[in-house]
Amino acid sequence: MCGRIAITLPTDAMAQLFSAMPANNLPDVPNFNVCPTNQIHVVLGEDEAARRLVSMRWGFIPNWYKSPSDGPLLINARAETLAEKPAFRSACRSRRCLIPVTGFYEWTKDSAGVRWPWYISAEAPLALAGVWQDWAFGDESLSTCAIVTTRANDTLSQIHHRMPVVIDEEDWGLWLGEQGHGAAALMKAAPEDLLSFYQVDRAVNSNRASGPELLEPL
Repeated sequence: MCGRIAITLPTDAMAQLFSAMPANNLPDVPNFNVCPTNQIHVVLGEDEAARRLVSMRWGFIPNWYKSPSDGPLLINARAETLAEKPAFRSACRSRRCLIPVTGFYEWTKDSAGVRWPWYISAEAPLALAGVWQDWAFGDESLSTCAIVTTRANDTLSQIHHRMPVVIDEEDWGLWLGEQGHGAAALMKAAPEDLLSFYQVDRAVNSNRASGPELLEPL
């Protein structure tokens, strides 16, 4: 599961990092508490010279939904069933994307049932595996996406049994479909030494919370 993310890298830096042309309607950054249904930065590719950095709604909408709330909110897509689930199987083959983040949050519960947030990040920005879908019904249309998740590695399993799929820079083109077949092999847990985590204040539990203090260790 990945239910909140942080995006602090400036748009120009993101575009440069992924060699992507930025769209004009990208969401504001930094955002230390990105929530489902928010607009986020997404990298699309056809070849490395034509990558685009665009804005999409975090929350994949299958093409049979009559409204964005016509079914479950699909913010994550399980790697193990990505190619089989009707909502994702077409996107898995031809609409994969990268979702740049600085880090993400997970939660644990204490003995009293209180939810405590943890911030998870690496030394460099992360490129999370994603799938996307253009949805339209009547006069309404949205570009939407979901983050691909897999079983957590031993390090992250201390706080959650799932984790986002992190794509190494050398594999960005393969995940984006620029380098032929083989993307399925990338849907695995990150190396044990890539990510670190620490507990942060429960303020981030509110989707209205904002500010760099959300990332400060408790």
